[in-house]
Amino acid sequence: MPFVKVGTENSADIELHYHDHGAGNPIVLIHGYPLDGNSWERQERALLEGGYRCISYDRRGFGHSSQPSTGYDYDTFAADLKALLDHVAFDEDVVLVGFSMGTGEVTRYLGAYGSAGVSKAVLIGSVPPYLLQADDNPQGVPGDVFNGIKQAILADRYGFFDTFLANQYNSDVSMPERLSDAALRASFQVAAGCGPYATYACVDTWLTDFRGDLPEIDIPVLAIHGTADRILPFEVTAARLRDERLIADLTVVEIAGGPHNVGWTHSDEVNSALLSFLGGEAGDERAGEVGTALWPAESESRQQATTTRG
Repeated sequence: MPFVKVGTENSADIELHYHDHGAGNPIVLIHGYPLDGNSWERQERALLEGGYRCISYDRRGFGHSSQPSTGYDYDTFAADLKALLDHVAFDEDVVLVGFSMGTGEVTRYLGAYGSAGVSKAVLIGSVPPYLLQADDNPQGVPGDVFNGIKQAILADRYGFFDTFLANQYNSDVSMPERLSDAALRASFQVAAGCGPYATYACVDTWLTDFRGDLPEIDIPVLAIHGTADRILPFEVTAARLRDERLIADLTVVEIAGGPHNVGWTHSDEVNSALLSFLGGEAGDERAGEVGTALWPAESESRQQATTTRG
């Protein structure tokens, strides 16, 4: 298995495991929490068939990458991504595609290192612009929610994964048509294999303020988001990117009724939007019916209906 060294902790190297498949224009796929690079299987299959080269990797602390107790912040994550890009040494511009936590890597990378060598970017289930509720960010989510998530992880990491993954896929409405029990179990197995420290430490990274990075993005960006996302509600993430014009060249595709991980449950819609954007034919899209937004740490009684805006 190929690895790239990105640092050290005491006497041990910190390495990222990656896959590099296919030929053609390169697409770098950055996974979400608490999954790994193989979670892109439904997109990678379509991209390879479309003639693209696909590079996916496991974030530090996840999958087959090293599981250190340091470096769980987006400056380091972006530096890890840069190390991978430098290691692979592409001959042509790449497209950066992030899901969930991976959207933070994409955004921070472009904010810190610029777009040289990058032609386009895709944010699926976006973390940016800024999740934490603050005086200058009243649209955000109260900090107590994230504290509750961390306490749940400390109390029973595996029990937390059961709840988190159920909400990542909206399993109560996705099964069995869009999500099998076997697929949900497979996600749990991947989550259970990630580093215990990484599981906990990554929660604080979700509170990163990306508002300073977004104006630096000078390439076309596609945002794909489920309207029924219970993990990163559309209204406080992708809708703000669009409505507040935080990215200069932004296309937003709403997946009607889609959960957080639309790449699995609505792969046909996601792949269609992705391939269209890569081919230069993307346009703003809406997808009709609206779902509900719910943070996993909140009770079912706090469901709030969302509204799409054109």
